[in-house]
Amino acid sequence: MITKKYFLYFPRSETEKPLVYHLVKDYDLVINIFRAKVTPDEEGYLILDITGTEENIAQGIAYIKTLNVTVNETVRGLRWDEDKCVSCTNCIVHCPTKALYIADQKTKRIAFDEEKCIECLSCVKNCPFNACTSVF
Repeated sequence: MITKKYFLYFPRSETEKPLVYHLVKDYDLVINIFRAKVTPDEEGYLILDITGTEENIAQGIAYIKTLNVTVNETVRGLRWDEDKCVSCTNCIVHCPTKALYIADQKTKRIAFDEEKCIECLSCVKNCPFNACTSVF
């Protein structure tokens, strides 16, 4: 069993389809939804972890793509802009997984570990310099 994280974009015509249901039922996958949003224009965004065999995940992703859904494994729902970060450390106490952390104790330079991020968005709410932003 493996787990992969995906960012999905649904055009207006696809937001009402039971995609997660089919991934679980038809492809024997475990789904963990991190974030979901449907815009006023009825476009949808979904960030999720998919756990299963590599073969089942591949078949499930192939199914999703037949629905005109854009699937991206590299896009994350949270962006951390190192150039905007002034290392004030305000985000550190609000990050439950320590995805944002002090990389250098001398300089107090902040770093971001995407793999640890659960996209709770606490950093977005607490960053006074907008170094942390959400893609949706």
